[in-house]
Amino acid sequence: MIARISRLFVIRTRIEAFLIIYALALGACERGAVYVRQFPGFGGKLLFLACTGAVFMAGAKILDCIKLEKAAADAARDDG
Repeated sequence: MIARISRLFVIRTRIEAFLIIYALALGACERGAVYVRQFPGFGGKLLFLACTGAVFMAGAKILDCIKLEKAAADAARDDG
């Protein structure tokens, strides 16, 4: 039963990855908007950029991992 539930939390396709990245971006922009309201001026804008930059880095890592897992699965299928 736990294995069936844990399969829900595995990102398998690029479409799923893009949906996750989109959700992360929405949350980061909302958090950045709060920072801009709390810290007006350059500090708030810098924190906003940090929030969105983190999404770019996480998104790139997610997409790279999906590509790597697909390549590893293809190599395993070819070998065995």
